[in-house]
Amino acid sequence: MLTTDDAFRKFKSRLELNDREQENASKRQNEVRDYLDTKFAIANSFLTGSYKRHTKTKPLKDIDIFFVLKESERSKYRDKTPSVVLDDFHKALVEKYGEKAVRKQGRSVNVDFGVAVDAEDNTDYRILSVDVVPAFPSGDDFEIPDTDKGEWIKTNPKIHAQKAIDAHQAFSNEWKGLVRMVKYWNNNPRHGADKPVKPSFLIEVMALECLYGGWQGRFDYEIEGLFSTLADRIFDTWADPARLGPPISDGMDGTRKQRARDLLMAAGRDARSAINLAKQGRNGDALKAWRALFGPKFPLS
Repeated sequence: MLTTDDAFRKFKSRLELNDREQENASKRQNEVRDYLDTKFAIANSFLTGSYKRHTKTKPLKDIDIFFVLKESERSKYRDKTPSVVLDDFHKALVEKYGEKAVRKQGRSVNVDFGVAVDAEDNTDYRILSVDVVPAFPSGDDFEIPDTDKGEWIKTNPKIHAQKAIDAHQAFSNEWKGLVRMVKYWNNNPRHGADKPVKPSFLIEVMALECLYGGWQGRFDYEIEGLFSTLADRIFDTWADPARLGPPISDGMDGTRKQRARDLLMAAGRDARSAINLAKQGRNGDALKAWRALFGPKFPLS
């Protein structure tokens, strides 16, 4: 029978993107980039977000693409309210993908490719969606629209990416795998329509501090400790890692944070229960408990 450690390593592998998924992601994001090049004066575009940082979990969706607009577009968009540029990007994408597939968000436009997800969270190696983010350069940083705040905010995804690399190396190259696991838990449909932690990037930001002390060699203990620490600190203010934009934790009010705390605490208790089952020699029951906690990607054999 599969040991707990072997199951976690298999789980980690299942959450990593394989060649076919990478190929489909490349095809889709290049399709969107090539199309928008015909609609706007774009200086350059590049992948950002958790996909670029290799902390994206499955099912694979919302791949972030930054579109840095040329200076010729500044007076048309940067000097206007953020909704103007998002409205125009939305309109352009609707022309290609249709009204039902395109959705405006606070800082981006989402394109849904209509891919079905089966009961095992498989998508036939296809990505579900991309997020299109318009941007302007601001020195070494960028400014992106934020319609919730009604202003342009600064960010630097390159700093985010480097912090993830540093954390991963400091944690014996296990940091990204643990982050993906918690993000996968966060996506579990049993939580209802709303994820416990939103945006999911907040999990990654918290993990920069909450995963400390170095890798101790046990996935089960690290995960149990991470859930417990996230619960303890969900009410803290979590700054943008680049120290440019508003705090990442601003996306959750007190009610949402309390719900997240309750669910994270429950996850910690479930993890301790699974650990105890393994200690009692009930390995099969332990694996079932971990699968109930995380979802169908956690293996039983």
